[in-house]
Amino acid sequence: MELFRFKKDIPFMRHALIFNAISAITFVAAVFFLFHRGLNLSIEFTGGTVMEVSYSQPANVEQVKKTLEELGFHDTSASIFGRAQDVLIRLPAPKEGVTAAQQTDLVLAALQKQDAGVSKQRVEIVGPQVGEELWTNGLYALAMVIVGVMIYLAIRFEWKYAVSAIIANLHDVVIILGFFAFFQWEFSLSVLAAVLAVLGYSVNESVVIFDRIRENFRKQRKTSVTEVIDNAITSTISRTIITHGCTQMMVLSMYFFGGATLHGFSMALTIGICFGIYSSVFVAAAIAMWLGVKREDLIKPVKQKDETDGAVV
Repeated sequence: MELFRFKKDIPFMRHALIFNAISAITFVAAVFFLFHRGLNLSIEFTGGTVMEVSYSQPANVEQVKKTLEELGFHDTSASIFGRAQDVLIRLPAPKEGVTAAQQTDLVLAALQKQDAGVSKQRVEIVGPQVGEELWTNGLYALAMVIVGVMIYLAIRFEWKYAVSAIIANLHDVVIILGFFAFFQWEFSLSVLAAVLAVLGYSVNESVVIFDRIRENFRKQRKTSVTEVIDNAITSTISRTIITHGCTQMMVLSMYFFGGATLHGFSMALTIGICFGIYSSVFVAAAIAMWLGVKREDLIKPVKQKDETDGAVV
């Protein structure tokens, strides 16, 4: 189904150098903020306490945050969890000489001074060792996905496509992390899951374009490589708009209606979808072009039959 049709191919590759310069600047800025500010890791990685409390009426989250700051907990977060009466509080690891139980009892007592109807629903403690293990395993998972994608693309297409697609995917991942570092949004396990999802999502767009390029090489024998790539991208625009538009609507619904616990996950996906489209067109396809991809890389030349074959001597 095509909702958008273009009579002429859009000359994407004519402006590839400009857009790649923008990508390079954005990439460098993201790396800078990652090293300069770092990620605001959640307690799932650093260790700490998750505490859920329930009110008899809709909770005032701002008042809860103010109470926590008065207790000296500045590196905390409080958000509505499920119902308007339930609040999820994330506390850092307790100081030396203080147990997690004493920490949560102190917080509960302070909240009950504000509202006697507050009750503790559950408490979960994450130790620093567990957090470090989760972070390490997350990096291993990211590395395994990258290697797997490279092997898949190298087998299905050609090494030039594999290299260009991986550079584009890493470009998306680093920019997502750069956004989280710049705005100091909390980086949790759900955000890491979104980053891994973006890797697969972004490479799918690259595969669609590469597949159309290979198809065009078969059909358009006398067309230049640049024109082949422009035609491949233009002919898949309708599919791109429909697919990514529908996905983005679902992600935005999670952001606006899914509660604070899904904000980081949906925000990472939103950034990944936008930059995934951008990188598939202006990064992956352009790098493949500059690496010198040609018709012979994907289509084996037809061997001419030897005239002497079958001749009787």
